[in-house]
Amino acid sequence: MKRLGIFIFDEVEVLDFAGPFEVFSVGSQLSDYSLLKVFTFGADDSLIRTKNGLQVKPDFGISELLNLDFLVLPGGDGSKKVIQDSDLLFELESLIQNSRWTMSVCSGSRILAKTGFLEGKPYCTHHEVFESMKEIVPDGIPKPELRFVQSNDKIWTAAGISAGIDLSLYLLEKTFGEELALKTAKYMEYQPYLDSK
Repeated sequence: MKRLGIFIFDEVEVLDFAGPFEVFSVGSQLSDYSLLKVFTFGADDSLIRTKNGLQVKPDFGISELLNLDFLVLPGGDGSKKVIQDSDLLFELESLIQNSRWTMSVCSGSRILAKTGFLEGKPYCTHHEVFESMKEIVPDGIPKPELRFVQSNDKIWTAAGISAGIDLSLYLLEKTFGEELALKTAKYMEYQPYLDSK
């Protein structure tokens, strides 16, 4: 069984992590929980407070994770603090490096930029974050016209908030097949994906 971890932190944007969580956990549910284990993790396992105050407890602290097959990096104002924590960035960089693929949503792209994965690469982020990203990764190639983009052979970045659902369904299809992705989108009644098929 493959393992998918979603990193959460104080001031994370709720739909940035909850959207991908829904896609991948429903995909797991519809495959009788045989393909994928989905969980959240934080800098430690302490309760975090999201943007606008929702409280969430991560399943694990990052030090408990040896490796992941797939990694989701959501955004939110708290990403500014994450990229200032060199020890945390070192641990995240190791998880990114050893994953089969990593996706960011919204300003989660800051983490990929700060760890060097977007140098000279195309990327998406929230429309209000492109200016900040130019400071972090001046040689990155912003793609504000796209909902999501493949940045390199195993790095994907999505635009703001709801675009994370689009990218999650795309990666579910790419990783586990179109049939499961279609069943997941139908269960979620997610029309944009269904209309694209």
